[in-house]
Amino acid sequence: MYESIKNFHKQFLWKPEIKNKDALLVAKFSSFLLCGMGGSALAGDLLGIRVWRNYNLPEVGGDTLIIASSYSGNTEETIDAFKTALSKKLPVAAITTGGKLLEIASQDKIPYIRLPNTGIQPRMSTGFMLRALSKLIGLEKVYQEIGQLPKLIDISSAERQGKELSQNLRGKIPIIYSSNKNFAISYNWKIKFNETAKIPAFCNAFPELNHNEMTGFDTKRDANNFSFIFLEDLDDDQRILKRMRITKKLLEDRKFNVSCFRLHGTSVWHKTFQNLLIADWTAYYLAKYYGTDPAEVPMVEEFKQLIK
Repeated sequence: MYESIKNFHKQFLWKPEIKNKDALLVAKFSSFLLCGMGGSALAGDLLGIRVWRNYNLPEVGGDTLIIASSYSGNTEETIDAFKTALSKKLPVAAITTGGKLLEIASQDKIPYIRLPNTGIQPRMSTGFMLRALSKLIGLEKVYQEIGQLPKLIDISSAERQGKELSQNLRGKIPIIYSSNKNFAISYNWKIKFNETAKIPAFCNAFPELNHNEMTGFDTKRDANNFSFIFLEDLDDDQRILKRMRITKKLLEDRKFNVSCFRLHGTSVWHKTFQNLLIADWTAYYLAKYYGTDPAEVPMVEEFKQLIK
């Protein structure tokens, strides 16, 4: 797991290839729907396209490209959504390393991108996923920008910050807050804590949380149980930044610990992944502290066996 995080930035050097691309005329699609679960859906969140995390499909028209995204290629819900799209003769494409999804896509001449199968966990493949997805739906500017990230991301700085934060979170349940615009980032943090550190974690977004969730912390009795992480972005609406400052003060007045991380970078994608690497390192060092395996997810695997 250590090497996966340390070398994560190299994923952006990978050049995906679209197979059966003659069947894919991106220009005719007015929207996209990514069907995926867990780490296989995170790239869709970051790109801001619609994500479907369920069986079947929502109502969509023929001008929507359905993209089945499953790192393993065997995710039950994603395969079901994929087959539903095929039965309705909707336009489809796939992103995967193999499994049933690749088998169907190859057999039926469906456009697909095969991800490198490096043995990493799906949550650690976001770089590959984002490269593949941006290539598949024709986001050339995004594709080019993220291709520059290996030269920009500071691994050592992220590790230092993550290791320090992990010490402050020992014995705490982290709660990550961001603007609604950056909610995909805070949700990524939550997933890293859940899967890598094996601890509960929760996230929410401004301004909604000021109308309900914060009231649940209007007490000092829980101050030893929770720790807040605020993701600040100077490009956020100034009113959101004001809400963050005031909320931080209210929580600190009630003896809660609040850590703030400002998103820094030369582009949106630089800011995003420099910040997410802090999450990776924090979760990794928490896993080490708790004595858990940061890579494997045994409860998920046990669940898969029981649901068969």
